[in-house]
Amino acid sequence: MSAPQGPTFRELVVQALSSVEHGYDLLAPKFDHTGYRTPASVLDSAIGALRGLGPFDSGLDVCCGTGAGMGVLRQVCRERITGVDFSAGMLAEGRARMPVAPDAPRTDWVRADVRALPFGPVFDLAVSFGAFGHFLPHELPGLFAQVHSVLRPGGRFAFPIGAPARPGSRQYWELLAFDTVMRVRNAVWRPRFVMYYRTFRLAEVREELLRTGFEVELRALEELGRRADGSPRCRLVVATRPV
Repeated sequence: MSAPQGPTFRELVVQALSSVEHGYDLLAPKFDHTGYRTPASVLDSAIGALRGLGPFDSGLDVCCGTGAGMGVLRQVCRERITGVDFSAGMLAEGRARMPVAPDAPRTDWVRADVRALPFGPVFDLAVSFGAFGHFLPHELPGLFAQVHSVLRPGGRFAFPIGAPARPGSRQYWELLAFDTVMRVRNAVWRPRFVMYYRTFRLAEVREELLRTGFEVELRALEELGRRADGSPRCRLVVATRPV
């Protein structure tokens, strides 16, 4: 899961026994050297898809972490981009690592709980990469409502979602084992560390977005390939706040 510069096994254990916020504060300096960071191939494919939907003036990265999604926004937004996360450590790393460019949009980093976003309807685009496993299914309606509330009419909320692992495959059993371990951990240890890989399912997510008031379309990220049955390996969910 990690490059040589990444966290040690002991450091990962300490993180996993912490709260989500403190765990990511601890992991922040080495996060970009772990397998938890969204792969560059996914980010690049998302940029290509979003360019076809823009241009956008202002963008928001929901649960921005160290700024992978901020790099996407920087490519498709003209005036202002904002990253929001509740880990001060992750925000500090993102701020420090964002390269300076004279023609880049204004960049802000905001510490806040995304379940209570401190913004009005000022964004044309919101994105999120790899963060939804930190929310239990019953929290998604509130999260989606918050994103809806900070988008201008016609604004879009976009995020990639991969195809589910094929039942019986190695990935299927690995994800099942991870989620099972996390459920046992959270049953016997406090504070909880919410991180599940198998709770964010496309059909349910789409229905919840529609209930929130979004119009929803799915775009295949063709650069990431297709499975043996012809279905995309990854899709970009594009939820639009109606005008």
